[in-house]
Amino acid sequence: MINAVTVQVDFRQFDFSGYATNQALRPNRDKFCFRMLGLDDKRWQNLEGGYRTQFDPRPSLSKLDANKDTNAAWHDLWEGLHHQGDVGEASYAAVPHLVRIYRKGGVIDWNTYAIVAVIELARDDGKNPPVPKWLEEDYFQAIRDLAELGAIEVLRTRNPGEIRAILSILAISAGARTHAKFLFDYSAEELLEMERLASEAEP
Repeated sequence: MINAVTVQVDFRQFDFSGYATNQALRPNRDKFCFRMLGLDDKRWQNLEGGYRTQFDPRPSLSKLDANKDTNAAWHDLWEGLHHQGDVGEASYAAVPHLVRIYRKGGVIDWNTYAIVAVIELARDDGKNPPVPKWLEEDYFQAIRDLAELGAIEVLRTRNPGEIRAILSILAISAGARTHAKFLFDYSAEELLEMERLASEAEP
């Protein structure tokens, strides 16, 4: 049996959706070295979210960072960063902060894995904007770091929803985007039902 504490995962060899993952991953949850868009940067005011309208996630991010009114914060972030497959630059810019906040929390939470997976899976939809050049490095590094953390945490939870969300991030980081989508969108029961229907349809 593998001891989760000693698992070492190196995703540097992988390339997910055209972005070279050639930077070293950082195994220490307490270290965070992104040069992300600062929360005092005025560019936030002009970034669009999931509704194709301006959305500033900073108040909700600050609540999560302070561990205050987190339910309301997550509600606002889910509402503002993604809508029916639409994401915007505010969605991408929030990802490094979401991962930064999560890393220092020390508690497994479905929300972070799930919302990052949703945003990343929507990114390559032709109707959504690309990640801005000034954000690319921080955005993709955040996903890699979350995947590294997930490779350990997936062995520490028994919650099916958390497992699916974590595995979705791992699949994204490994370049298996279709698998990531199925992992996130469908429960085990739904996948088994799909398999049953497919087998029945075979001649």
